[in-house]
Amino acid sequence: MAKPIHCIADARRYARRRMPKIMFDCVDGAAGAEYANGLNQEKIQQLRLLPRVLVNVAQRDLSTRFLDRDWGLPFGIAPMGMCNLTWPDADRMLADAAKKFDIPMALSTMSSTSLEQVAQWIPENGWFQLYVGQSESQAMQLVQRVEDAGYTTLILTVDVPQVAPRVRDLKNGFEAPLRIGVRQIVDFALHPGWSVKTLLAGAPSLANFSPGEFYRDGGRGLVDWEFLDRLRRRWKGRLIVKGVLSVEDALRIQNTGIDSIYVSNHGGRQLDAAPAAIDMLPLLREALGPDYPMLFDSGIRGGEGVVKALALGASFVMLGRSLLYGLGADGEHGLQRVIDLVRNEISVTMAQIGCTGIQQINHSVIVQK
Repeated sequence: MAKPIHCIADARRYARRRMPKIMFDCVDGAAGAEYANGLNQEKIQQLRLLPRVLVNVAQRDLSTRFLDRDWGLPFGIAPMGMCNLTWPDADRMLADAAKKFDIPMALSTMSSTSLEQVAQWIPENGWFQLYVGQSESQAMQLVQRVEDAGYTTLILTVDVPQVAPRVRDLKNGFEAPLRIGVRQIVDFALHPGWSVKTLLAGAPSLANFSPGEFYRDGGRGLVDWEFLDRLRRRWKGRLIVKGVLSVEDALRIQNTGIDSIYVSNHGGRQLDAAPAAIDMLPLLREALGPDYPMLFDSGIRGGEGVVKALALGASFVMLGRSLLYGLGADGEHGLQRVIDLVRNEISVTMAQIGCTGIQQINHSVIVQK
Protein backbone atom coordinates (compact mmCIF):
# COMPACT_ATOMS: atom_id res chain seq x y z
CA MET A 1 0.00 0.00 0.00
CA ALA A 2 1.40 3.40 -0.99
CA LYS A 3 2.50 5.60 1.88
CA PRO A 4 0.51 8.87 2.31
CA ILE A 5 3.42 11.27 1.79
CA HIS A 6 2.16 14.83 2.21
CA CYS A 7 5.52 16.54 2.87
CA ILE A 8 9.24 15.76 2.94
CA ALA A 9 9.02 15.16 6.70
CA ASP A 10 6.55 12.34 6.03
CA ALA A 11 8.95 10.75 3.55
CA ARG A 12 11.79 11.01 6.04
CA ARG A 13 9.70 9.43 8.80
CA TYR A 14 8.62 6.49 6.64
CA ALA A 15 12.16 6.00 5.34
CA ARG A 16 13.46 5.87 8.89
CA ARG A 17 11.02 3.07 9.70
CA ARG A 18 11.59 1.10 6.51
CA MET A 19 15.36 1.28 6.10
CA PRO A 20 17.95 -0.37 8.33
CA LYS A 21 19.32 2.14 10.82
CA ILE A 22 22.82 1.89 9.38
CA MET A 23 21.53 2.88 5.93
CA PHE A 24 19.13 5.59 7.06
CA ASP A 25 21.80 7.22 9.21
CA CYS A 26 24.23 7.17 6.29
CA VAL A 27 21.71 9.17 4.24
CA ASP A 28 20.42 11.39 7.02
CA GLY A 29 23.63 12.06 8.94
CA ALA A 30 26.29 14.72 8.61
CA ALA A 31 29.72 15.69 9.90
CA GLY A 32 30.58 16.29 13.54
CA ALA A 33 27.69 17.31 15.76
CA GLU A 34 25.59 17.87 12.60
CA TYR A 35 25.27 21.58 13.35
CA ALA A 36 25.92 22.62 9.74
CA ASN A 37 23.21 20.28 8.47
CA GLY A 38 20.68 21.79 10.85
CA LEU A 39 21.86 25.34 10.14
CA ASN A 40 21.35 24.86 6.40
CA GLN A 41 17.70 24.05 6.97
CA GLU A 42 17.16 26.63 9.70
CA LYS A 43 18.51 29.51 7.63
CA ILE A 44 16.30 28.60 4.68
CA GLN A 45 13.26 28.30 6.94
CA GLN A 46 13.92 31.74 8.43
CA LEU A 47 13.78 33.46 5.05
CA ARG A 48 10.41 35.11 4.44
CA LEU A 49 8.72 35.52 1.06
CA LEU A 50 6.57 38.56 0.27
CA PRO A 51 3.03 37.73 -0.92
CA ARG A 52 1.69 39.84 -3.79
CA VAL A 53 -1.96 40.32 -4.76
CA LEU A 54 -4.05 41.14 -7.81
CA VAL A 55 -1.63 39.46 -10.20
CA ASN A 56 -3.04 37.11 -12.81
CA VAL A 57 -1.23 33.88 -11.96
CA ALA A 58 -3.76 31.45 -13.42
CA GLN A 59 -1.08 30.04 -15.75
CA ARG A 60 2.36 29.31 -14.31
CA ASP A 61 5.38 27.86 -16.12
CA LEU A 62 7.98 25.96 -14.10
CA SER A 63 10.34 25.25 -16.99
CA THR A 64 13.70 26.97 -16.97
CA ARG A 65 16.87 27.27 -19.03
CA PHE A 66 20.25 26.30 -17.61
CA LEU A 67 23.53 25.81 -19.46
CA ASP A 68 21.95 26.18 -22.89
CA ARG A 69 19.28 23.56 -22.22
CA ASP A 70 15.59 23.91 -21.38
CA TRP A 71 14.48 21.80 -18.40
CA GLY A 72 11.00 20.85 -17.27
CA LEU A 73 11.58 22.01 -13.69
CA PRO A 74 14.03 24.39 -11.95
CA PHE A 75 15.62 21.57 -9.96
CA GLY A 76 17.48 18.34 -10.64
CA ILE A 77 18.94 15.29 -8.93
CA ALA A 78 22.15 15.98 -7.01
CA PRO A 79 25.06 13.53 -7.16
CA MET A 80 24.73 10.97 -4.36
CA GLY A 81 26.87 7.92 -3.80
CA MET A 82 25.62 4.34 -3.42
CA CYS A 83 21.94 5.21 -3.84
CA ASN A 84 21.06 1.52 -4.17
CA LEU A 85 21.76 1.22 -0.45
CA THR A 86 18.68 3.37 0.10
CA TRP A 87 16.45 1.06 -1.92
CA PRO A 88 17.34 -1.64 -4.48
CA ASP A 89 17.49 -0.35 -8.05
CA ALA A 90 17.38 3.26 -6.83
CA ASP A 91 19.71 4.48 -9.59
CA ARG A 92 17.34 3.20 -12.26
CA MET A 93 14.40 4.80 -10.45
CA LEU A 94 16.22 8.14 -10.32
CA ALA A 95 17.06 7.88 -14.01
CA ASP A 96 13.43 7.13 -14.87
CA ALA A 97 12.32 10.14 -12.83
CA ALA A 98 14.84 12.34 -14.64
CA LYS A 99 13.30 11.32 -17.95
CA LYS A 100 9.70 11.61 -16.76
CA PHE A 101 10.09 15.10 -15.30
CA ASP A 102 12.75 16.24 -17.81
CA ILE A 103 15.35 17.15 -15.19
CA PRO A 104 19.08 16.40 -14.96
CA MET A 105 20.45 13.52 -12.92
CA ALA A 106 24.04 13.95 -11.75
CA LEU A 107 25.56 10.49 -11.34
CA SER A 108 28.19 10.19 -8.62
CA THR A 109 31.63 8.65 -9.05
CA MET A 110 30.55 6.56 -6.04
CA SER A 111 27.41 5.27 -7.76
CA SER A 112 26.19 1.72 -7.40
CA THR A 113 25.38 1.50 -11.13
CA SER A 114 28.02 1.98 -13.82
CA LEU A 115 28.26 5.31 -15.60
CA GLU A 116 27.90 3.50 -18.92
CA GLN A 117 24.62 1.87 -17.89
CA VAL A 118 23.12 5.12 -16.61
CA ALA A 119 24.18 6.90 -19.81
CA GLN A 120 22.09 4.38 -21.76
CA TRP A 121 19.09 5.07 -19.53
CA ILE A 122 19.29 8.87 -19.76
CA PRO A 123 21.44 9.88 -22.74
CA GLU A 124 20.20 13.48 -22.72
CA ASN A 125 19.55 14.05 -19.00
CA GLY A 126 22.70 12.58 -17.49
CA TRP A 127 25.53 14.53 -15.88
CA PHE A 128 28.56 12.97 -14.19
CA GLN A 129 30.16 14.03 -10.92
CA LEU A 130 33.91 13.42 -10.60
CA TYR A 131 35.84 12.65 -7.44
CA VAL A 132 39.61 12.53 -7.74
CA GLY A 133 41.08 9.96 -5.38
CA GLN A 134 44.68 9.07 -4.79
CA SER A 135 45.59 9.00 -8.49
CA GLU A 136 45.18 11.72 -11.10
CA SER A 137 45.77 9.22 -13.90
CA GLN A 138 42.90 7.09 -12.58
CA ALA A 139 40.69 10.20 -12.56
CA MET A 140 41.59 11.04 -16.15
CA GLN A 141 40.85 7.46 -17.21
CA LEU A 142 37.42 7.92 -15.63
CA VAL A 143 36.99 11.18 -17.55
CA GLN A 144 37.73 9.28 -20.75
CA ARG A 145 35.04 6.74 -19.90
CA VAL A 146 32.60 9.57 -19.18
CA GLU A 147 33.36 11.12 -22.55
CA ASP A 148 33.09 7.79 -24.37
CA ALA A 149 29.71 7.15 -22.72
CA GLY A 150 28.35 10.39 -24.16
CA TYR A 151 28.06 12.65 -21.13
CA THR A 152 28.47 16.33 -22.01
CA THR A 153 28.38 17.84 -18.50
CA LEU A 154 31.01 17.07 -15.86
CA ILE A 155 30.87 18.18 -12.21
CA LEU A 156 34.17 18.29 -10.33
CA THR A 157 33.60 18.11 -6.57
CA VAL A 158 36.29 20.02 -4.70
CA ASP A 159 35.05 20.25 -1.09
CA VAL A 160 36.15 16.77 0.03
CA PRO A 161 39.93 16.97 0.45
CA GLN A 162 39.40 14.36 3.16
CA VAL A 163 36.15 12.63 4.08
CA ALA A 164 34.97 14.09 7.38
CA PRO A 165 34.10 11.74 10.24
CA ARG A 166 30.35 11.19 10.50
CA VAL A 167 29.55 10.12 14.02
CA ARG A 168 26.43 8.11 13.19
CA ASP A 169 28.36 6.07 10.61
CA LEU A 170 31.13 5.42 13.12
CA LYS A 171 28.67 4.29 15.78
CA ASN A 172 26.82 2.03 13.34
CA GLY A 173 29.98 0.52 11.92
CA PHE A 174 29.27 1.76 8.40
CA GLU A 175 32.15 1.12 6.01
CA ALA A 176 32.56 0.85 2.27
CA PRO A 177 32.74 -1.92 1.28
CA LEU A 178 30.19 -2.88 3.91
CA ARG A 179 31.30 -5.30 6.58
CA ILE A 180 28.59 -7.41 8.14
CA GLY A 181 28.73 -8.18 11.85
CA VAL A 182 26.21 -9.24 14.48
CA ARG A 183 24.86 -5.73 14.97
CA GLN A 184 24.29 -5.25 11.23
CA ILE A 185 22.61 -8.66 10.92
CA VAL A 186 20.16 -7.74 13.69
CA ASP A 187 19.54 -4.36 12.04
CA PHE A 188 18.77 -6.02 8.69
CA ALA A 189 16.55 -8.64 10.33
CA LEU A 190 14.43 -5.88 11.85
CA HIS A 191 13.85 -4.43 8.37
CA PRO A 192 12.89 -7.51 6.31
CA GLY A 193 11.36 -5.63 3.36
CA TRP A 194 14.61 -3.81 2.58
CA SER A 195 16.74 -6.84 3.38
CA VAL A 196 14.88 -9.34 1.20
CA LYS A 197 14.73 -6.99 -1.80
CA THR A 198 18.41 -6.12 -1.42
CA LEU A 199 19.36 -9.78 -1.13
CA LEU A 200 17.43 -10.60 -4.31
CA ALA A 201 18.94 -7.63 -6.16
CA GLY A 202 22.49 -8.32 -4.99
CA ALA A 203 24.59 -6.32 -2.57
CA PRO A 204 25.41 -2.84 -3.98
CA SER A 205 29.05 -1.94 -4.59
CA LEU A 206 31.07 0.81 -6.24
CA ALA A 207 30.15 0.09 -9.85
CA ASN A 208 32.69 2.38 -11.53
CA PHE A 209 35.74 0.68 -10.03
CA SER A 210 37.21 -2.74 -9.54
CA PRO A 211 37.57 -3.84 -5.89
CA GLY A 212 40.34 -1.91 -4.17
CA GLU A 213 40.65 0.77 -6.87
CA PHE A 214 38.95 3.57 -4.95
CA TYR A 215 38.65 4.07 -1.20
CA ARG A 216 35.67 6.01 0.18
CA ASP A 217 37.67 7.30 3.15
CA GLY A 218 40.90 7.83 1.24
CA GLY A 219 42.43 11.27 0.76
CA ARG A 220 41.22 13.38 -2.15
CA GLY A 221 43.38 16.39 -1.43
CA LEU A 222 45.58 16.36 -4.54
CA VAL A 223 43.01 18.45 -6.46
CA ASP A 224 44.41 21.97 -6.81
CA TRP A 225 44.26 24.92 -9.20
CA GLU A 226 46.77 23.34 -11.54
CA PHE A 227 44.63 20.21 -11.75
CA LEU A 228 41.58 22.32 -12.53
CA ASP A 229 43.49 23.95 -15.39
CA ARG A 230 44.46 20.54 -16.76
CA LEU A 231 40.91 19.25 -16.47
CA ARG A 232 39.53 22.32 -18.21
CA ARG A 233 41.91 21.75 -21.11
CA ARG A 234 41.10 18.02 -21.21
CA TRP A 235 37.31 18.18 -20.93
CA LYS A 236 35.63 19.84 -23.91
CA GLY A 237 32.09 19.68 -22.55
CA ARG A 238 30.41 21.79 -19.89
CA LEU A 239 32.41 21.83 -16.65
CA ILE A 240 30.94 22.66 -13.23
CA VAL A 241 32.91 23.01 -9.98
CA LYS A 242 30.96 21.84 -6.92
CA GLY A 243 31.42 22.78 -3.28
CA VAL A 244 32.14 26.51 -3.53
CA LEU A 245 31.42 28.97 -0.69
CA SER A 246 34.26 31.48 -0.90
CA VAL A 247 33.89 34.58 -3.07
CA GLU A 248 37.64 34.55 -3.74
CA ASP A 249 37.52 30.94 -4.89
CA ALA A 250 34.42 31.56 -7.01
CA LEU A 251 36.00 34.47 -8.87
CA ARG A 252 39.13 32.47 -9.62
CA ILE A 253 37.05 29.51 -10.83
CA GLN A 254 35.04 31.83 -13.08
CA ASN A 255 38.26 33.26 -14.52
CA THR A 256 39.53 29.73 -15.24
CA GLY A 257 36.80 29.35 -17.83
CA ILE A 258 34.52 27.06 -15.83
CA ASP A 259 30.94 27.04 -17.10
CA SER A 260 29.23 27.11 -13.70
CA ILE A 261 29.91 26.94 -9.98
CA TYR A 262 27.89 24.79 -7.64
CA VAL A 263 27.27 26.52 -4.31
CA SER A 264 27.15 23.88 -1.59
CA ASN A 265 28.56 22.92 1.79
CA HIS A 266 27.98 19.24 0.95
CA GLY A 267 24.77 19.21 2.94
CA GLY A 268 26.75 19.72 6.14
CA ARG A 269 28.56 16.43 5.58
CA GLN A 270 32.10 17.84 5.45
CA LEU A 271 32.86 20.86 7.70
CA ASP A 272 30.51 21.18 10.65
CA ALA A 273 31.67 24.76 11.23
CA ALA A 274 30.91 25.80 7.63
CA PRO A 275 28.46 28.64 7.06
CA ALA A 276 24.98 27.87 5.81
CA ALA A 277 25.23 27.62 2.03
CA ILE A 278 22.16 29.83 1.58
CA ASP A 279 23.94 32.67 3.43
CA MET A 280 26.82 32.61 0.95
CA LEU A 281 24.65 32.37 -2.16
CA PRO A 282 23.75 36.09 -2.54
CA LEU A 283 27.37 37.10 -1.88
CA LEU A 284 28.58 34.82 -4.65
CA ARG A 285 25.88 36.06 -7.02
CA GLU A 286 26.89 39.67 -6.40
CA ALA A 287 30.55 38.85 -7.02
CA LEU A 288 30.03 36.77 -10.17
CA GLY A 289 27.50 39.02 -11.84
CA PRO A 290 23.85 38.52 -12.77
CA ASP A 291 24.33 36.13 -15.68
CA TYR A 292 26.94 33.62 -14.54
CA PRO A 293 25.30 30.16 -14.11
CA MET A 294 25.15 28.98 -10.49
CA LEU A 295 23.80 25.73 -9.06
CA PHE A 296 22.78 25.38 -5.43
CA ASP A 297 22.12 22.67 -2.87
CA SER A 298 22.26 22.17 0.93
CA GLY A 299 19.22 22.36 3.19
CA ILE A 300 16.45 22.35 0.58
CA ARG A 301 13.48 20.38 1.91
CA GLY A 302 10.63 21.50 -0.32
CA GLY A 303 9.37 23.83 -3.01
CA GLU A 304 9.52 27.01 -0.94
CA GLY A 305 13.21 26.32 -0.38
CA VAL A 306 13.77 26.01 -4.13
CA VAL A 307 12.05 29.37 -4.69
CA LYS A 308 14.13 31.02 -1.95
CA ALA A 309 17.38 29.74 -3.48
CA LEU A 310 16.34 31.01 -6.91
CA ALA A 311 15.44 34.37 -5.39
CA LEU A 312 18.87 34.69 -3.78
CA GLY A 313 20.78 34.04 -6.97
CA ALA A 314 20.73 30.36 -7.88
CA SER A 315 20.17 29.65 -11.57
CA PHE A 316 19.18 26.06 -10.82
CA VAL A 317 18.72 23.95 -7.68
CA MET A 318 19.68 20.34 -6.96
CA LEU A 319 17.91 18.03 -4.49
CA GLY A 320 19.62 15.24 -2.58
CA ARG A 321 18.40 13.84 0.74
CA SER A 322 14.75 14.69 0.02
CA LEU A 323 14.76 12.30 -2.95
CA LEU A 324 16.45 9.54 -0.99
CA TYR A 325 13.82 9.90 1.74
CA GLY A 326 11.19 9.29 -0.93
CA LEU A 327 13.01 6.21 -2.19
CA GLY A 328 13.50 4.86 1.31
CA ALA A 329 9.86 5.51 2.19
CA ASP A 330 8.19 3.87 -0.78
CA GLY A 331 10.61 3.07 -3.57
CA GLU A 332 9.79 4.45 -7.01
CA HIS A 333 6.35 5.66 -5.93
CA GLY A 334 7.86 7.53 -2.99
CA LEU A 335 10.51 9.16 -5.19
CA GLN A 336 8.00 10.39 -7.75
CA ARG A 337 5.67 11.54 -4.98
CA VAL A 338 8.45 13.71 -3.49
CA ILE A 339 9.22 15.25 -6.88
CA ASP A 340 5.52 15.93 -7.41
CA LEU A 341 5.32 17.53 -3.96
CA VAL A 342 8.26 19.84 -4.64
CA ARG A 343 6.91 20.74 -8.07
CA ASN A 344 3.48 21.57 -6.68
CA GLU A 345 4.94 23.57 -3.78
CA ILE A 346 6.96 25.66 -6.23
CA SER A 347 3.88 26.33 -8.32
CA VAL A 348 1.73 27.33 -5.32
CA THR A 349 4.51 29.52 -3.93
CA MET A 350 4.85 31.28 -7.28
CA ALA A 351 1.13 32.02 -7.22
CA GLN A 352 1.41 33.50 -3.73
CA ILE A 353 4.31 35.80 -4.64
CA GLY A 354 2.84 36.87 -7.97
CA CYS A 355 5.19 35.08 -10.38
CA THR A 356 4.09 33.24 -13.51
CA GLY A 357 7.54 32.10 -14.64
CA ILE A 358 10.79 31.01 -12.98
CA GLN A 359 12.65 33.94 -14.57
CA GLN A 360 10.49 36.36 -12.54
CA ILE A 361 11.77 35.04 -9.21
CA ASN A 362 14.42 37.41 -7.90
CA HIS A 363 15.63 39.09 -4.72
CA SER A 364 12.54 41.35 -4.60
CA VAL A 365 10.39 38.43 -3.35
CA ILE A 366 12.51 38.09 -0.20
CA VAL A 367 11.29 40.15 2.78
CA GLN A 368 14.14 42.40 3.83
CA LYS A 369 14.78 42.41 7.59
